[in-house]
Amino acid sequence: MNWHTQSISQVEQLLKTQASGLSQEEVLKRQQVFGKNVLVNKQKQSAFVLFVLQFKDVMIFILLMAAVISFAVGDNKDGLVILLIVLLNAIIGFVQEYRAEKAMEALQKISAPESTVRRNGRIERIPSSELVAGDIVLLETGDVVPADIRLSSVIALRMEEASLTGESNPIDKRVEILQEEDATIGDRFNMAFKSTVVANGRGEGIVVAIGMNTEMGRIAKLLQNDRVKTPLQNRLADFGRKLSVLV
Repeated sequence: MNWHTQSISQVEQLLKTQASGLSQEEVLKRQQVFGKNVLVNKQKQSAFVLFVLQFKDVMIFILLMAAVISFAVGDNKDGLVILLIVLLNAIIGFVQEYRAEKAMEALQKISAPESTVRRNGRIERIPSSELVAGDIVLLETGDVVPADIRLSSVIALRMEEASLTGESNPIDKRVEILQEEDATIGDRFNMAFKSTVVANGRGEGIVVAIGMNTEMGRIAKLLQNDRVKTPLQNRLADFGRKLSVLV
C-alpha cells in the first residue's frame, strides 16, 4: 500500500481507526492477528555452525574428494592447493554471513523500546513491541520512530533518516498527500519510518506498518535472504550436480 498517496481520512478508514486512537479490545485483537512489532532474526546461528555450513555444497564435496584422492596418490601439492581453495571459499562465505548476522543485531538494537500513543482518547506510554497498525503515535525531539507512520500533524518536524536512506541531513516533514506513487523513501515527506530519529519538532501520525512489514523490516529480510541464489549460483549448483554424476 502506498500510504503516502492516501489522505488521513482514507488511512483512518482503511485501518479502521480514529484520532482518539484504538480501544484496548481492538488492540488485543490486532496483536493476535498480526503479532508483535519486532524485527525477527530467523537465522540466528553460532559462528561455528555458520562456518560448517559453508561446506554444504556439491562442488565443495567434489573438491574435498579430489583433495583426498590427491593425497592418497602422493600428489600432496595439488591436494594442498585444493584444500586452500576450499578453505578460502569457506572463510569468505562465513565472513559475509557473520556480518549479516551482526547487521541484523544492530537493526534490532536501534528499535525504540517505548512509544507514546493515544488509545481510548488517553495518552499512554507503552512498549513499542505492543504497537499495532492503526495506533496513533506521538513523536517529539529525540524519539526513535517505533513503526512506519503516516503523519497526520507536524510542528517543525524534521527527521534523521540516515539509518534507512543514508541521507545525512535531517528531512523536513509535512502532512500533504504526495501524488507520486513510486516516490523513493527519502521523498515520502509525509511518512516517518521505523528506527529513524526525530531531530526537531513534534508530530503525530497513524501506524501503517509494524515489525517485518516496515521499510526497516524489508532491509532485515534482505539481510537474512542469503538462501535465495542468483541465476549464476543456480547454474553452478546444476553444473556441480551433473559433474558429481560424471565423477
